[in-house]
Amino acid sequence: MTGRVFTKLLLSFVLVLLVGTVILDLSLRPLLEHSLREQPHAARDLMLASGLALAAATLLAALFARRVAKRFERIVLFANRIAAGDLSARLEETRLDEISDVARALDATASRLEQSFHALEASRRELAALLDSMQEAVVAVNAQGQVIWSNAVMQRISPSAVIEGRRLVELLRDPDVLACVEGALKERVNFNGKALTVFPGRIFEVNAAPTPGGGAVAVLHDVTSVERAEKTRRDFIANVSHELRTPLTSISGYVETLLEGNEQNSPQAREFLAIILKNATRMNRLTEDLLALASVESGDYKLKLQPMRASALVEDAIDSLTGMVLDSDVTLEAGETADTLVLADADALNQVFGNLIENAMKYGKSGKRVLAGAQLLEGQNMVEFFVRDFGPGIASEHLDRIFERFYRVDKARSRESGGTGLGLAIVKHIVIAHGGSIRAESELGSGVTFLFTLPCAPDKKAMVAPVSVTALDTAPQILSK
Repeated sequence: MTGRVFTKLLLSFVLVLLVGTVILDLSLRPLLEHSLREQPHAARDLMLASGLALAAATLLAALFARRVAKRFERIVLFANRIAAGDLSARLEETRLDEISDVARALDATASRLEQSFHALEASRRELAALLDSMQEAVVAVNAQGQVIWSNAVMQRISPSAVIEGRRLVELLRDPDVLACVEGALKERVNFNGKALTVFPGRIFEVNAAPTPGGGAVAVLHDVTSVERAEKTRRDFIANVSHELRTPLTSISGYVETLLEGNEQNSPQAREFLAIILKNATRMNRLTEDLLALASVESGDYKLKLQPMRASALVEDAIDSLTGMVLDSDVTLEAGETADTLVLADADALNQVFGNLIENAMKYGKSGKRVLAGAQLLEGQNMVEFFVRDFGPGIASEHLDRIFERFYRVDKARSRESGGTGLGLAIVKHIVIAHGGSIRAESELGSGVTFLFTLPCAPDKKAMVAPVSVTALDTAPQILSK
């Protein structure tokens, strides 16, 4: 390249000299012709002088062109070093001409690039150190599913080395992790799930989120200890409930016998027996609810999902609760109900409606009316069921917590009504087991509306098949926005 620059510069100088010579010849031709007629030997001397001048000018032009070409050669070498990643390269021109101005501008650009690169590298190292210090495993992939980064925890728990540039599906075989990552890549929304086979004996909660560049990042949180503690709690509650069930049944039976068969008891004795029976009945109901909650939370809980019409589910619920309604002054009505097929377990849904309607009749009885129905959610392939009362309502700060175990909005009122604080928690787990969700809407003085969703049936010929709660809980699901 330097040779080409030198040749072009030299030819440019020669061309300038030739053009100048021609112009000079045309301008001075009359004077030269007159001088040649007066002095015959002047032509030879003029030609000799012109040749020497042209040779000297060409030599000077060659030297100048060579120096300029050398300076361009340094700029080219500088650019190649920058392109190769050597941001410390500098031209360090000290002359005062246009090429030096260009060189100084290039040096300033290289210096800023070097500073930016060092700052970026420092930030990258800090981020890598931060992610390596996390207890969670983190892996990032590009839009093609190739690993671009992973932290030390991910390297430790992975069954094979997590190599950058390799596809994640080739390195990690857990279907739940792969499903979450693939969902985040394709749908560009957050996915979560539960992984059981990443590391033997460990359970991980998986959260996958899309990244701006078209890729995704997955975070695996070890929840083994939490799951074990939760299982221990469920087993303990189930065992205690089973142990309490028999003596409570005996106590209730003996007290009822004493109340019905012994009329010689004093009024005070009968009052004490009635109190014992009331509390034994309440304890018996609590143990039944604890057993029901332990059952729906356990991995052995199964649903027999089959296509059923939403309207039929609402009608069955209202018919089965007719006796309860007759004993109160509350009216139970069917509201607007869709006729869409949903996947549901009839017995489980009866329990859901039973708990929600009983709850509405207890705490919203001042409204004298309870409304149940269902509506199709367009574009979501879901049917939303509702149970609404017209009582005093619930304050907004309680709405997010009323589905927790033993949570009570008004503790004194709940004790008076005999509630256990587990009914809504049972409802929530049954709805989630169906693949739906549940929430509550309320304004003080306007009643409460409980709304839960169930997935639509694919067609009328859907097969009846047992469904495990564990399978539903561990399947990747889209996070709520």
